[in-house]
Amino acid sequence: MRWILFFGALIGSSICGREKFFGDQVFRINVRNGDEVSKLRQLVNSDSFKLNVWKSPTTFNRPVDVLVPSVSLLPVKAFLTSHGLEYSVTIEDIQIYHEMDSIAADFPDLASRVKIGHSFENRTMYVLKFSTGGGKQRPAIWLNAGIHSREWISQATAIWTARKVMSPGISPDFWQAWGAPAVSHVLGPKGRGGKIVTDYQKDPALTSILQKMDIFLLPVANPDGYVYTQTHNRLWRKTRSLNPGSRCFGTDPNRNWDANFAGEGTSNNPCSEIYHGPHANSEVEVKSVVDFIQEHGHFKGFIDLHSYSQLLMYPYAYTVKKAPDAAELVSDVLLPRVSLSLRHCQDPASGSSVDWAYDNGIKYAFTFELRDTGHFGFLLPAKQIIPTAEETWLGLKVIMEHVRDNLY
Repeated sequence: MRWILFFGALIGSSICGREKFFGDQVFRINVRNGDEVSKLRQLVNSDSFKLNVWKSPTTFNRPVDVLVPSVSLLPVKAFLTSHGLEYSVTIEDIQIYHEMDSIAADFPDLASRVKIGHSFENRTMYVLKFSTGGGKQRPAIWLNAGIHSREWISQATAIWTARKVMSPGISPDFWQAWGAPAVSHVLGPKGRGGKIVTDYQKDPALTSILQKMDIFLLPVANPDGYVYTQTHNRLWRKTRSLNPGSRCFGTDPNRNWDANFAGEGTSNNPCSEIYHGPHANSEVEVKSVVDFIQEHGHFKGFIDLHSYSQLLMYPYAYTVKKAPDAAELVSDVLLPRVSLSLRHCQDPASGSSVDWAYDNGIKYAFTFELRDTGHFGFLLPAKQIIPTAEETWLGLKVIMEHVRDNLY
């Protein structure tokens, strides 16, 4: 794959706050007697857990619904288990599902939530579809995020992008949900938008894009892995599927696509971070996307968000051979509009999503590697969410404009 160094515009304003992206869960706790009520009261009254009781018990054997912040998931589970309190997780990721529902509800004429499948652990996979109408034959662009679960900035950028497309201004409540109390630094007075003012109705370029094409956005392409990073291992990368005969879990979902599958830059060792899986599309998360895109049949662009390195990449990753459309992808799409520098990738990677997209006729296929270049790595501070998302949006819009003007 050819790599392009991506020098996005740095945004002066930053937001400070607790380093929280998504991952809050709702626990349903069953209390059976007075002693268990006392234990539950001890839990919810603890300042260290920062719990939010949604539904209090009225009698014994009635459930109590409690919102648990992602940072408290492990200690709360340990408390419940050690005290013999029965519980289940009723909502795996309150923030992402809430945001998707909120966007679709607030803008029903432009946005809808579409189910595309389930993960290995049976979590529903949804995409947000942005469309001004025109039927199923409209050309479309696919935006993918979170295929590597530890790359939290990609999921965050995806949801920010969805709000960017939809909202005339982004409300303070939205940024509070990101753990960003100093919203006035970005939103300006009265929370009316501040620097975040361009949207579907106000930005002529974005408006014209959506008048000609649909945008499909998958904010969490690896939901099981993402939950695992919230509850067990912050740096987990792969899916959570079983590997028969091995003690190791998961497959690298960005080595599992049918693009020179099991070739250079992958491993047949299930314990490897780049394990390619038993066969192409073995991971249900990958197959769900493949099936949806192939059934749709009219995708003209495919963009996958990753971190970190601050790069923009285009096919191929599995060979040093240039993609037939390389000259257009670099010269016409990118260089005149964005400050970029080109270099060759030294590390091959077979079975990637973008190579699959390109080999299957989606001409405009790119991978973004978001912030940073290694100082924080995968543990990017929350205050960098907005500048990362804003600079990424500049590149996304350049690509989408080119696709709009060069439909094939």
